[in-house]
Amino acid sequence: AGMNGTAIENFACVIFNVSFMNCTWHVGRTATEDTQYFLYWRPWKKEDVTECQNYIKDTCGRHTGCRFQNVMIENNNAYFLVNGSRSGQSIQSYEKKILLYRIEKLTSPLNVTVNCTEASHSCSIWWQPPHTSHVKKRSCFKYEIVIENK
Repeated sequence: AGMNGTAIENFACVIFNVSFMNCTWHVGRTATEDTQYFLYWRPWKKEDVTECQNYIKDTCGRHTGCRFQNVMIENNNAYFLVNGSRSGQSIQSYEKKILLYRIEKLTSPLNVTVNCTEASHSCSIWWQPPHTSHVKKRSCFKYEIVIENK
């Protein structure tokens, strides 16, 4: 339902700092200045649907994104729906399922410690894994160390 070209485009979400999620999109090609969008999402297999409470707006006041707090990943899909209206007319809806763990941007390793000894010409490096809401095993992380000689 709704006029062609009114649905949002380029929908993307990212989870960062363990439990914050930002979702953004572009307004539809034929969307007018009075078009307004509304984002709803729910974790897979849950009944509760959450509407965005903290919208990101463009210069026309149209919703072009949302900021969520206290997001739990739980290694599952989430279902997203963006619908809206303009001058009382419906616009095309947009729906997407996303595996939440795939959109999480991890922090850098924590408490990095380096101990170098000149006598043995060696260094030991320790760190703690980054904070994440869904990875429980340290062995799940892979690290790359770049050593520069200065």
